[in-house]
Amino acid sequence: MSVWNPLRLLDLAAMDLLRDEASAISTLEYLPTELFPPLFILAFYGRHSETLKAMVQAWPFVRLPLGGLMQVPHRGTLQAVLDGIDVLVAQQDRPRRCKLQVLDLRNTGQCFWRMWSGSSSHVHSSSMMAPVAEDSSRTKQPLALLEVYVELRLKESNLDEFLIDLIRWVEQRKGSIHLCCKKLKIITTSMENIKEVLSRVQLDCIQEVQVNSTWHLSTLAMFAPLLGQMSNVQRLFLSHVYLSAFEEQEQQHIVQFTSQFLRLHHLRDLYMESPSFLEGCLDQMLSCLKTPLDNLSITNCLLTESDLTHLSQCPNISQLKALDLSGVTLTNFSPELLQVLLEKVAATLQELDLDLCGIMDSQLEAILPALSHCSQLRTFSMCGNLLSMAIMEKLLQHTSGLLSLSQELYPAPRESYSSQGDFHPERLVQIKAELLKILRDLGRPRTIWISSSPCPHCGENTFYHPEPVVYSYNTPA
Repeated sequence: MSVWNPLRLLDLAAMDLLRDEASAISTLEYLPTELFPPLFILAFYGRHSETLKAMVQAWPFVRLPLGGLMQVPHRGTLQAVLDGIDVLVAQQDRPRRCKLQVLDLRNTGQCFWRMWSGSSSHVHSSSMMAPVAEDSSRTKQPLALLEVYVELRLKESNLDEFLIDLIRWVEQRKGSIHLCCKKLKIITTSMENIKEVLSRVQLDCIQEVQVNSTWHLSTLAMFAPLLGQMSNVQRLFLSHVYLSAFEEQEQQHIVQFTSQFLRLHHLRDLYMESPSFLEGCLDQMLSCLKTPLDNLSITNCLLTESDLTHLSQCPNISQLKALDLSGVTLTNFSPELLQVLLEKVAATLQELDLDLCGIMDSQLEAILPALSHCSQLRTFSMCGNLLSMAIMEKLLQHTSGLLSLSQELYPAPRESYSSQGDFHPERLVQIKAELLKILRDLGRPRTIWISSSPCPHCGENTFYHPEPVVYSYNTPA
């Protein structure tokens, strides 16, 4: 049986207004505030350009989250909005109702449109105002009449026409319009295109940078001066930077990159996947950090024992909330290094990921006392390491007092495998029963997840779906 969802009176009123654009435009000064968003949605999707142009000049909210409506940008409707802004900034005195300060072209604002269109009744109006203060707080740019927020995704060999048009429009209105990019994502594009776009953007507005491209170290060195100008960056993601076999100025390129961290005074989150150039050079980067990090992820690369020593001694990691070293082989490292590292972050650490680190029984046993003091720990993962059932029992005992720990992912004990490394599911069934007994003896309700890997000996990073072992007070004996 189908459910009939009748149109609200607001929707019907908006539809009626748009039947005569001239009448709709003439009534905007007296239109109830709650009718503006549904009328704007209908005008936008119906491509009523003149109504859109007029509505921008009377917009009764601080922020117009246009990006939430633009799944596929339509140049005509966007141009109508920009034309309305042109009229607005040309006026000496703004219209009485207009409060517009921000045109947001990012893929955000859906909550705003849902609330005013009636599909969500639990979004507070204060959420519309918060991004304005947040985005403007660290920019040194003189106040403009209007700010335009965008997210830059540089992935094509040729620049997106929409982006080119927008940049040109802003450049022609310097002093009145300020283009602000909080998030920059680089996928695969030429350095020439990157420089062309970023030369036209206020770089100290950028707060998050993602480089998801296969770069050589020399390319990263070319990008480094631009990164250094992004002085308000809080999050940096960098993946797959390789050393060329013919890298002639390797050390110079590393210095060109790591020295830019001296200029990043707001960096809180650092994620580096497969940074092959870091081996033996981690101290150069760590010594340039200017602020304490909240999140540090260095994954799928080789580090030296000296690198881990420098990491454990770095003063700017003492407040870490999340540490991810998955895919960093620690098999031959002194366990005391990891122990010292955990002791340093014990008071604040909430997430710890040590997947595929080649950790052995003796190493895990050495760090268990430090691990048991990580009182804020919520998530702990050790999948892909070759551990015995005996050390798993000790692990569960030492972590039983961590009351915040709610997500635990552990490897199937090595007793689940044959001597050739073949996984035997029937053995895991018996082991899960033994693990459940251990949890029951410890006496605290708890769920752990056990994941097997096709070959724990070679560290292959393909895991079977993890299976839970659940103990609650109602679990039958």
